[in-house]
Amino acid sequence: MVKMENTIRIPPEYIGEDLEKVSTKIVQETFEGTMDKENGLILIAKNVERSGEGKIIHGDGAIYQDVKFDALTFKPELQEVVDGIICDVVEFGAFCHIGPLDALIHKSQIMDDHIVIDVENKRMEGKQTKKNLKVGDKIRARIVTISLNEMNPRESKIGLTMRQPGLGKEEWKEKKREEK
Repeated sequence: MVKMENTIRIPPEYIGEDLEKVSTKIVQETFEGTMDKENGLILIAKNVERSGEGKIIHGDGAIYQDVKFDALTFKPELQEVVDGIICDVVEFGAFCHIGPLDALIHKSQIMDDHIVIDVENKRMEGKQTKKNLKVGDKIRARIVTISLNEMNPRESKIGLTMRQPGLGKEEWKEKKREEK
């Protein structure tokens, strides 16, 4: 949770209603689902508190109110190890859900083996190791590139690798333990 401060615009049609409820509604509508470089993607805004008196600007009947609120955020960090679920297999790799965002694992970053990709069946397999990866598989990977898009968070680009010890599909790690 992150404590945030900002100013909201309360339109004239809400004047006369419960300002606590109105402030909470406007904060949630305004900030949830948005991205900022400092805090990441804001998932939930709650515990909204109005700070001081609101201001009315000449020519605008709305109230401009300073607010403080708690925000649950998701901010991916470089080199962070994350768990994800494969959601798509394409010619150049696999996409996976990591929290509320999707990330790409390029085919060169999946395993130390040549990969045969079957886009039609949404799966891939190592030529020699026979390790496979398909939609729905749970994986662990490290974030190696991040390009967050504040204007459209769904367009953010996150690159992952699974070519390090302890990373990859859970099943692969279990097989490695059994071999030892």
